[in-house]
Amino acid sequence: MSIERVRTDSPWEETIGFARAVAAGDRVLVAGTMPLVGGVLQGEGDPYVQTKVAFGNALAALKPFGLGAADVLRTRMYLTHLRDADAAARAHRELFEAAPPATTLVVVSGFVDSRVLVEVELEAFRDPSRETEREGCTT
Repeated sequence: MSIERVRTDSPWEETIGFARAVAAGDRVLVAGTMPLVGGVLQGEGDPYVQTKVAFGNALAALKPFGLGAADVLRTRMYLTHLRDADAAARAHRELFEAAPPATTLVVVSGFVDSRVLVEVELEAFRDPSRETEREGCTT
């Protein structure tokens, strides 16, 4: 079984020493993802926007594997305030309503950037039969 890794422009990947996404067999795991675009926080003070942006970044990490929201099996949302749960849940529902994953929402004491209200993770399934179909289409 081969292991594939995807890295992004996040400065934390180098500092901490991690890959944004790691695929092994039929699973793709996406690391804790913040609502940053080009290193700039999006939606400061707005948990709904931060959730949408963070999941957008996490879903973008699935694209090199040919996967999207419908392939997501599990999500995790980490919030710094319980008061933000409804806004984060609304953003999650809008993104995953068509194919709801197993989901966990946890309140934590904080993140490396104190302006971040939401960090997310996800796990996706890479269907081997779809991989064969894609390979067959390109040869």
